[in-house]
Amino acid sequence: MFPFITTERLYLREIEVTDLNRMYSILTIEKVTRYYGLDTINNTSEVLDLIHYFKEMFATKKGIRWGIINRETNTLIGSCGLNAYQERNKRAEVGYELHPDYWGHGYASEAVKAICTYAFDQLNLNRIGAIVYPENIPSQKLLEKLGFVNEGLLRDYLIQDDIAHSTISYSILRNEWKY
Repeated sequence: MFPFITTERLYLREIEVTDLNRMYSILTIEKVTRYYGLDTINNTSEVLDLIHYFKEMFATKKGIRWGIINRETNTLIGSCGLNAYQERNKRAEVGYELHPDYWGHGYASEAVKAICTYAFDQLNLNRIGAIVYPENIPSQKLLEKLGFVNEGLLRDYLIQDDIAHSTISYSILRNEWKY
């Protein structure tokens, strides 16, 4: 069963095919996907493939991707999740994106805090990593605020739109998690 998570202002639930248009409206905004690590989204069929990929990732225990829902308006405002989940090694990587209308209000921080707590408490992870573009200062600040440690630069680590990008590796360990 897909885990449902509730926070003060959000709930996190499985992304469904019915979310296609809203996900498309978020993932076609250049400033949202600039640091997403995926090639530019060009049509709804690519978003549909992504939704199916999220479902397959959960079914095969390789990760979990939640839709981030604003509880007040019942609107999907982004997504967040655990990627590269390795049960044996007790680790995963966190990822997230929000519609720009919701930037700067603490929603991403609230969602990431909730999924990290879930990962440590329910999945018994020992380590959660994050890969961040050096130019993505707000994301770096979010992770540092939650206690993630900057582990250094990964040179030419991701290819996005046929361009190699270096990234910064962050992580937090179970014994460092304060929430």
